[in-house]
Amino acid sequence: MDASDELLHQPEPAALLTLDGCVRDLNVAMATALGRPVEKCLGRAFGGLWPESQQMLAENLVAHAARTKTIAMRALEFPGPDGAIVVCLIEARPVEDPARGERLVWVHALDARNDLAGLLIPFRLAAKANDLGLWMYSPQEQRLEWMGGAPTLAAVFLEATVAMSSVISRVHPDDREPLRHLMRLTASQSPWIRFRYLTEHDGWHRLAAQIRRIRLGYDGPELIFGMVRDDTKQEKRREKLQAALGAERERAEEIADFSSALIAAATEQELHQVILTRLTATFGGAGALLALVDDDRLRVCADAGVAMEKVDALRGLRLDQPSPLPEAIRRGRAQFIPDLDDYVHRRPHGAGFPWIDRQGSDYSISITPLSETGNQPLGAWMVFFGSGHQPSLDERTLMGTLADLAGQALRRIRLQQARVELATALQQTMLPRLPAHLAGLEVAARYRPSRDGLDIGGDWYDAFVMPDGAIALEIGDVQGHDVDAAAAMGQIRASIHAIAAHEPDPATVLRRANELLVTMGVARFASCTMLHFDPRDGRIIGASAGHVPMLCPRTDGSHSIHELPGGPVLGILPDTEYREETFILDEDSALVMVTDGVVEGPGLTLEAGLERAGTLAAQALRDGLDAEGTADRVLDAAVAVDHLDDVAVLVIRRT
Repeated sequence: MDASDELLHQPEPAALLTLDGCVRDLNVAMATALGRPVEKCLGRAFGGLWPESQQMLAENLVAHAARTKTIAMRALEFPGPDGAIVVCLIEARPVEDPARGERLVWVHALDARNDLAGLLIPFRLAAKANDLGLWMYSPQEQRLEWMGGAPTLAAVFLEATVAMSSVISRVHPDDREPLRHLMRLTASQSPWIRFRYLTEHDGWHRLAAQIRRIRLGYDGPELIFGMVRDDTKQEKRREKLQAALGAERERAEEIADFSSALIAAATEQELHQVILTRLTATFGGAGALLALVDDDRLRVCADAGVAMEKVDALRGLRLDQPSPLPEAIRRGRAQFIPDLDDYVHRRPHGAGFPWIDRQGSDYSISITPLSETGNQPLGAWMVFFGSGHQPSLDERTLMGTLADLAGQALRRIRLQQARVELATALQQTMLPRLPAHLAGLEVAARYRPSRDGLDIGGDWYDAFVMPDGAIALEIGDVQGHDVDAAAAMGQIRASIHAIAAHEPDPATVLRRANELLVTMGVARFASCTMLHFDPRDGRIIGASAGHVPMLCPRTDGSHSIHELPGGPVLGILPDTEYREETFILDEDSALVMVTDGVVEGPGLTLEAGLERAGTLAAQALRDGLDAEGTADRVLDAAVAVDHLDDVAVLVIRRT
């Protein structure tokens, strides 16, 4: 028997490897442990024969012994014949074959029966690193023994050894049977199961557990080990996010309902009803009042939250009187009175509101004119707030947006063109005015309504600065071309804008927007492309929800079509995950985002439409046009499409 035979002639797994880790020879025990016949192991890389989770550990073990010419040890795992995971302490030792004069590495399993706890060290370290707890379960004794791991979990299980019955007694009754079933499982590894556990000091915890059957040593005892995870904080965060999502949904529903009702109002009486039944509830006020200009005097009505003395004091007030309400209408500017002291300081004699000195010191009033760009306001509404509540700046801005929409509705009603004209006004109100200056970026947008029906649709675009200085850009298209499509567009754009203000990743924004729309049961779906632009280096992160590809024209006259990863359109499938891509916007190129009305129609396929629009955009850049001129060129491409759809274009270039 030569030296090689002696090294392999043992009951435990053993193998001889070349210095680069290839199997020269091995015994049957090692081949069995690796799950292959002996002949299928010879000449193969030793690390590659192990389970995937152990391959790198095995390779590093052999490499360390070969490189340092010292003994190395590591606990490794492999599947046992009875389904349990076998954990062995494997030694790698440099040796020399005297017959051939060849340096080799001898790897073999050590007898660890006298120190089984040593085999658990990697499990304890892994559990602690992953914020897990580790315990051992004895089915015969029906007891759990704490083996270490995350200190926070050790605080949940105060006793080192505890009867299983004691653990079960602290589990919520609805969760006990799944936990019992887990402990009876015969598979090598169970799935994670969740249960609620009552601790002595801080109430209910949301825990998750998984068990594994493990044999310690090649011929050692089989034990049942469990890993436990505390999901309490994660669940609270999830519940908080769900509550925030619910609040966002409720807010979006209220705004959408308010907007849609303003659009649908066909008479002044209907408009009064819409405003006075929704205004107070939408903004958390104590009461609301509506004042309309009629022959230079105010005609006033109010909801039940406003006392008649206030209505009587304002009814018939002349538009030229020095009072906050007529002043807001004359100047077309909103006024906010934060408290009684502020009002008295500015108007010592209480002009216009003789009853205000009888209100509490924390009484506040918001006055918003019903106006539209370029026209004298037709009136104003007032919202009264008590108990120290004051609307935020965002709420007052939103109040102004809705007041503008109400003013538009009133004007259209008086011109007897309510529905069609109001719908167009809503479309224009919903589309944002792009910021005058965006750091590192030149942006131009174009929108053209459809040439049929109500002349409205669901196309939108947006651009705004994120809290971290990045610039968010989006373009999208809601299904349909009617009042509901326009209202849905405004609702979706406002929701995405609100979500994007708190989320740095476009894919996350699309996922949360999709959750919101699916939960709300919106009858319309929407496509959308979302980009985040970093002005420091031109880096863009983008994702798409079923939207048409982007165009990338360059100053040399060439162009390409850029299709972002992502997922399906918004509002259809629940629990949808979206993928995203990161790329650089070069200074000699631009990005052109369009809706399908620009590039697809009865007379043109999508591929041909993208090619034509991309060619026009590239020619514009080659001709030295800026983003505005490029947007005009691309909009001209829609003429060839022969489509009745509304169209939107968003062009961005680095500056």
